[in-house]
Amino acid sequence: MSPKKRIAMHDHAAEASLFKRRALFTFLCVFILISILLSNLYQLQVVSFQDYETRSNDNRIRVVPVAPSRGLIYDRHGQLLAENQPFYTLEVIPEKTEDISASLDKLNEYIELSADERETITERLRYHRRFKPLTIKSRLTEEQVATFSVNQHQFPGFRVEAGLKRHYPYEGLMTHVLGYVGKINARDRTSLEKSGQWKNYAATNDIGKQGIEKYYESLLLGKPGHLEEEVNNRGRVIRTLKATPPTPGQDIYLTLDLKLQQKAMELLDGRRGSVVAIDPQDGGVLAMVSSPTYDPNLFVHGISTKAYSALLNDTSRPLINRATQGQYSPASTIKPHVALLGLEEKTITEKTRIWDPGFWQIPNVERKYRDWKRWGHGWVDVYSSIMDSCDTFFYDLAYKVGVDKMAAFMSKFGFGEPSGIDIYEEANGIMPSKDWKRMRYNQPWYIGDTISVGIGQGYWTTTPLQLTNAATILANRGTRFTPHLLKSFKDETSKIDTPIDEREPISLNDDNNWEIINEAMRRTAHKSRFTDATYTAAMKTGTAQVFSVAQDEKYDSDTIAEHLRDNALIIAYAPYENPKIVLAVVLENAGWGGVNAGPVARALLDEYMLRDEWKVAE
Repeated sequence: MSPKKRIAMHDHAAEASLFKRRALFTFLCVFILISILLSNLYQLQVVSFQDYETRSNDNRIRVVPVAPSRGLIYDRHGQLLAENQPFYTLEVIPEKTEDISASLDKLNEYIELSADERETITERLRYHRRFKPLTIKSRLTEEQVATFSVNQHQFPGFRVEAGLKRHYPYEGLMTHVLGYVGKINARDRTSLEKSGQWKNYAATNDIGKQGIEKYYESLLLGKPGHLEEEVNNRGRVIRTLKATPPTPGQDIYLTLDLKLQQKAMELLDGRRGSVVAIDPQDGGVLAMVSSPTYDPNLFVHGISTKAYSALLNDTSRPLINRATQGQYSPASTIKPHVALLGLEEKTITEKTRIWDPGFWQIPNVERKYRDWKRWGHGWVDVYSSIMDSCDTFFYDLAYKVGVDKMAAFMSKFGFGEPSGIDIYEEANGIMPSKDWKRMRYNQPWYIGDTISVGIGQGYWTTTPLQLTNAATILANRGTRFTPHLLKSFKDETSKIDTPIDEREPISLNDDNNWEIINEAMRRTAHKSRFTDATYTAAMKTGTAQVFSVAQDEKYDSDTIAEHLRDNALIIAYAPYENPKIVLAVVLENAGWGGVNAGPVARALLDEYMLRDEWKVAE
């Protein structure tokens, strides 16, 4: 018989101790986990509350920029030169259309879609969110808008959206002054980002490219507004929370006179050339015409490669602003300035006379510098030398004065440097000197170079704007203004005139020298082109050689290529006693200045001086 098993007795004390240890461990684990949870909750809800709230709002609220309307541009009399016109775009929301392909086929019956447009739409649909609008066709005509509106019930999900685009009502008339707006390219964006202006273009794809549009971009652009929209996690708009309207660009008023601009373009009649007119009382540009021109509206919606290539390859260079970028020999139009220098230097006096046999020679040199009048002008003084444009007189004067004195004196009139006008497209021109030639060509200066410069030929080149500005200083007897195009701008409450930039005047040793030169120009005008004018005027013509003719050869315009013929120039102002307008006309390859540029100047001064406003003022 097996012995009975003994019943083991529990050690209650040990079990109690084990339980306590386990309970304590469990409690510590729970405590630690709860502490971690509470710590994370505190971190999320207290410490990082602002950050996560912002992230949440970013996911919930979308800010949509709203484009401002671009400021308008007017002439000095309030005539609209650049406006904003509505344009229409046809869009579709794909999710609201059962069969978009069938809808496009049907749409083609009313609004023609090219094969390229259909292909582009199909390609974009692959990656486009179905609840967002997709552009089907832009730049709809009013007829297309009307046709679609009548039949819109047949196209669920389709709609017409309107916007504003720049429009130039006078097309090519103001192109080289106003410039144009175009699409922002990579270079524009880089520049805007560097200057910190990129945020202002959040709602627009356009920027001023040339002329006034570019120079006063900051005034014309305005500031974008925005819409705050609540969206779901898929980006679908639920509601609009807040709308901040954009600030429109400021309207600006230019110094230009539309009627004078139109008259100048009419007189150029498609010929290559330029007209610049300035108000001598403040330096405001009254007219600035460059011909031929082009329609800036082509660039607003994006010009085609074919159209741009045609402009770029046009031998008449319509893209160049001849008024500020065209560089021409000033020819005889600067003889009054050279004569003024001679009087100042006392190289000549009012009574100085020289004999003109039809040529002039450097002492001990055989070469003859011919006068335009081969048999000569006989005895000439400062008055007759300007009236008859005697080359011989100025050959002799230039030889005695020297090129460096000419360069220093002419620079005071703005030759050889930018005028400071408020557009970026401006050439410097060339006011030559001995140092200039050494730096440019690494060659010495010759006396023959001086002789050519003395009659506005040789290395000397100027722009029509510089020539007009120099004539304005002459008419003003030394008073100088920086030429400008902006007259005033309009903010939210009033029109603000821009300050006039009057520069330090040119002072002469003898102020009577101004009167001698201007009197010579008055006699020139009333001896020829302005004989029957009802107002007093002053002028000087010029005929600039485009290529050199040997001294034994005779210039014959009928036997040389058209692009090698002389340029025709004239400067003029009126009225003589108190000038209100100064102008310069340059006609490329037109021939004799007085015959070809003269009638243009006379017609323009008639247009301006015979207005009723002057009669009332008098």
